[in-house]
Amino acid sequence: MESIELQELEAVARSQPLEEPLVIKPRRRTPTQWLTTVGWRHAVGLIACVVALFPLLYIFSASLNPSGTLTGSNELFREVSTQNYVNLMSDPGRPFLRWWLNTILVAGVTAVASVFLCALAAYAFSRLRFTGRRVGLGALVLTQMFPQFLGVVAIFLMLVVIGNAVPALGLNSLLGLIVVYLGGALGVNTYLMYGYFNTIPRELDEAAKLDGAGHARIFFTIILRLVAPILVIVGMLVFVGISGEFVIASVILSDTNMQTAAVGLYGMMSFRNDNWGVFAAGAVLTALPVMIIFLYAQKHIVSGLFAGSGK
Repeated sequence: MESIELQELEAVARSQPLEEPLVIKPRRRTPTQWLTTVGWRHAVGLIACVVALFPLLYIFSASLNPSGTLTGSNELFREVSTQNYVNLMSDPGRPFLRWWLNTILVAGVTAVASVFLCALAAYAFSRLRFTGRRVGLGALVLTQMFPQFLGVVAIFLMLVVIGNAVPALGLNSLLGLIVVYLGGALGVNTYLMYGYFNTIPRELDEAAKLDGAGHARIFFTIILRLVAPILVIVGMLVFVGISGEFVIASVILSDTNMQTAAVGLYGMMSFRNDNWGVFAAGAVLTALPVMIIFLYAQKHIVSGLFAGSGK
């Protein structure tokens, strides 16, 4: 009897078509609703892009304008010519190529050395416990509140004295300039790395110590691989900052062949203030390495900065 009733129910179910699934169609927004919820964000983003890109486009347009004046470059890309770049490279009294190479050398060596030294200091502050640890960490941050103008005279006199004993570290020396830059890069960058190092679990260190690894092996084989994003960020920040630094470089470097691009271009315009197109061409070429490094390192920026600040 039960099997007959079950068959009848199945027959009824097969005879009745299944109901269509319920589909919730999204309600269309009116133009006013879209503008108040999402549209204003697009507008703000568009304005920010215009504000950020316009100076770059203006300088690039001025570098391609053969007139050599900024007032004649009000209309972007009205005239396109590479004459300014030719004049920049062919001026025998102003070796821009040498300045450009000096800038890459100083910024690159300073970035690599500062990343290594800051990583060592950050590891010590994060993993080791020693007397004066908190005071030393606070002193590194406290020294960054003083502007670099306060130390220009002291740096100049110090390099004069050091140059009498070791000329390679004195005035008009790229190595001396690198050493000065390294001293200024250890403060805030060490603290930035310190926050990121604290996000690495200490259990990894303890497990490595149980296997007989020392601090040096833990640092070079384990920690450095895990903190790669913050290393890239610090290296990029140092490289960008050194590439455009002018005050200290202008005080230390007076020899034309030893100057960086920022100092050399400023000296070029102080003698020839009638050709801003050449200056714009030099600015564009100087910014190229910075743009390439930034594009390469942009994937590490958000993860590295957020992890360090979140801790």
